[in-house]
Amino acid sequence: MKSLYTERKLSEGYPNLEELGIEYYSGTQSPHAYTVAVMNCVEKLIDVTKGPKTVLIVGCGPKPYAIKDLFAKGYDVIGLEAIPTYVDSARIFLGNSARVELGKSESIPLEDNSTRIVFMENLLEHVDSPSKTLEEAYRILLSGGVLYISTSNRWKFSLTGKNLEFRVRFYNWFPPMVKESYVFQHLHYEPTLANYTPRPAVHWFSYSELCKLGRYAGFAQFYSWLDLVDFDSPFVAKSRFRRFLLNKVRFNPCLRAIALTQAGGSIFMFKRS
Repeated sequence: MKSLYTERKLSEGYPNLEELGIEYYSGTQSPHAYTVAVMNCVEKLIDVTKGPKTVLIVGCGPKPYAIKDLFAKGYDVIGLEAIPTYVDSARIFLGNSARVELGKSESIPLEDNSTRIVFMENLLEHVDSPSKTLEEAYRILLSGGVLYISTSNRWKFSLTGKNLEFRVRFYNWFPPMVKESYVFQHLHYEPTLANYTPRPAVHWFSYSELCKLGRYAGFAQFYSWLDLVDFDSPFVAKSRFRRFLLNKVRFNPCLRAIALTQAGGSIFMFKRS
């Protein structure tokens, strides 16, 4: 630990953290059916066969399988990534099939009203300003466009304390001061704590907080997976109890509120036509 003080300026952070992050996330990003599931929900909100098929994926990472999947389905896809080494890796991964730009979510390099769908998977918890990020998403979305966000859920409970962001059990339940100390420890001395990311999770949300941020940005309507998932989707169809429970939750505000304490890390925001 002492050598880390003497060999560099403390503000430089942990040595070679971006390179360590590339090595780790290149091994963990893998193809999955998640993109298809998200698009199935988006199709419940808008007719994707009409109008431009433009999609922006913010925080695409070094191996953006979502970009590859959507490009193969005929979408005009752009990836945005704030970490330079991740941009280089993503461009190599995709070849000439799609664009990946270097840029921050708080200042997206696209024109107003230019995009139909925006993905922000595992991003909002890492950005400098969630409010500016949502304002930018609103600015570039066409009227009738959809922003999909998947982010940290402050109320998510796991018997094992798993939280997906820090290798510290029950981290999402810690007081803010304790969280800040772990963020500092990760960035300067122990990069395994948050899986080697140069931008560890510093924001934790509830579903209602996401709705509030969305309204400040200009969005008018909000939807969760509970509202949009098909009853014949694999997660629901294989369980008669889940089908019964989902039907009850959808039409009972109190039950919906209780369910969203655990399922409230994902949200679809609709830009009013």
